[in-house]
Amino acid sequence: MTIEIGIIEDHPAMLLGTVAILHKSDDIRVVAHGTTAAAVVRYGGPLHVVLLDLSLADGTGPAENIQALAPLGAPIIAYTSGERPHLIREAARAGASGMIRKSDRIELIADAVRRAARGEIVASADWAAALESDREFVSAQLSPRESEVLSLYASGETAKQVAQLLYLSPETIIDHVRRIRAKYAAVDRAAPTKVDLFRRAVEDGLVSPER
Repeated sequence: MTIEIGIIEDHPAMLLGTVAILHKSDDIRVVAHGTTAAAVVRYGGPLHVVLLDLSLADGTGPAENIQALAPLGAPIIAYTSGERPHLIREAARAGASGMIRKSDRIELIADAVRRAARGEIVASADWAAALESDREFVSAQLSPRESEVLSLYASGETAKQVAQLLYLSPETIIDHVRRIRAKYAAVDRAAPTKVDLFRRAVEDGLVSPER
């Protein structure tokens, strides 16, 4: 399968360089690009991944742009120089699937695109450092049992399977998951779907980004 991606970047030289880098991989093609999120949304075709520069000349922020890109239904990777952790945290809160540095090696950038296309979190050291520096972001205050339930459930186990592993009833597991979701929502990290719970578990170091 060819991974079709969009790029939002307002520096022409960086855009051309990124396109050239990604086109070195036979399975990746840039099919849409623009200096704003709206320009890529207007492309209208299906995209598997979007690379989003977090600092754009039009003054828009990561959260605003990620919301604008939502109709595409594609995972969004923060594509950044990494010197502004607050923008990385904003992107994470808004639902970005991770980040890569513009200075990363070709193979790392291509691998990040492939992982995002598979629905994985692209968690780098920069990503983790930015989140860890925001104490409110990581303070969902899960109990040890809730952390245990989340690590299993987010890794792909069903509520029934988690119940069997922990010698609890499925109803108890469902109650735990409900409380976990409520705690994340309370700190502005809502996780309404199982994919969202996987993201939160990765962000908090409970599961590996590679399932």
